[in-house]
Amino acid sequence: MVMTKRRRDTAQSRAVPAAEFKATCLELMDRVRETGAEYVVTKHGRPVAMLVPYDGTARPVLFGALKGTVLKYHRPFDPVEGDYDIEQT
Repeated sequence: MVMTKRRRDTAQSRAVPAAEFKATCLELMDRVRETGAEYVVTKHGRPVAMLVPYDGTARPVLFGALKGTVLKYHRPFDPVEGDYDIEQT
């Protein structure tokens, strides 16, 4: 069985009660992968989670984001030359 991908319509998502989601989770995941459908899982009528297609783009990592940006790092602990307000009285 060959299924074609539909264009994803982000404005529409289907609400699925938690009990139905629990019973059909794997089927819904397959449908999301194949068609791009979106599902909002509800508990007692209130949204608690959303099942959406994975886009594969990674978020930028904050730690190490400035790696390689230091232009000069010869002697970092040497005193900086110049007059400072703290030395003036």
